[in-house]
Amino acid sequence: MNHPKDTMPSPNTAQLTATRHVPLVEQTRDGLVESIHYGSLIALNADGSTAVEAGQPEAPMYPRSSLKPLQAVALLKAGLEIPEQLLALTAASHSGSKMHRDGAAEILRLHGLTEKALANSTDLPYGVKEREEWLREGNGPTQLAQNCSGKHASMAAVCVINGWPVEGYLHPEHPLQVLVRDTITDLAGEEAAAVSTDGCGTPLFAHSLHGMARAYGRLASASEHTNEGKVAHAMRRYPEMVAGEGRDVTALMRAVPGLLAKDGFEGLQLVGLPDGRGLAVKISDGGDRARMPITVEVLRQLGLDGGTLDTLQSPAVLGGGLPVGELRAAQIFTTN
Repeated sequence: MNHPKDTMPSPNTAQLTATRHVPLVEQTRDGLVESIHYGSLIALNADGSTAVEAGQPEAPMYPRSSLKPLQAVALLKAGLEIPEQLLALTAASHSGSKMHRDGAAEILRLHGLTEKALANSTDLPYGVKEREEWLREGNGPTQLAQNCSGKHASMAAVCVINGWPVEGYLHPEHPLQVLVRDTITDLAGEEAAAVSTDGCGTPLFAHSLHGMARAYGRLASASEHTNEGKVAHAMRRYPEMVAGEGRDVTALMRAVPGLLAKDGFEGLQLVGLPDGRGLAVKISDGGDRARMPITVEVLRQLGLDGGTLDTLQSPAVLGGGLPVGELRAAQIFTTN
């Protein structure tokens, strides 16, 4: 699919360290604001116009794991054909439960590969309960337990499908990564402002929140017969594969039918709605706890069911075991 690249200018690399973030989330304790999380955000209408914005959403940032659904689109373009639950795992930052580890192993098995084909970093399971259980069983860090193993298994599989070398599949000039880069550029409607390496070893492209919100709106509204729509449908049908039980991204997709959601390390939250609207949030200090309060508040402003979203409220701030405050949106951003 092709989209015009001139709908907004590419991010200016001079902005990489000069982003003007604003207060997005605050924690109170007995009426006093105790902590403030700064950040930027943007929500787009289906026609691409801005519905809500705060901070500097045009500045480039690293979307981290929120790129995974876009990377999954590229893998489908390259011929990947796997069951829906495994496609959802391909777009996942999973908790490392047995079903996640087994799913990544199954992707490899279907393409004649073993765990030795993986080039991602080793780690313990990301989920707290999953990690504790894993350690009780006497296990250490592995590549299958690492939260990106589904994506890496599918990347290795695509190399087999196309006759590309599996070894070195993470190199930026490998045919797979060139396709991934071009697919992300197409969906975001802008060129990458910078390139780095993600925690798992995958090439990482800097884009603006504006571009990422545009990309997620396109994914969430795409026909199920397109590559974009296949990824979105798989994630929405199997939200437990995208994150895991007890994870807020899984809960958000379960709470709001048709909503597409993916988080990313360092305070990233991306959301796409089936009518083509998209939302991108970046918490400047990387604080994970601040993602959901501001995301829920913006979704309310976009007209989503407040009662449904109430299930995603942050736990109360406690003092002596009793509620004495809250983590809440600062509500100083602009609505158009």
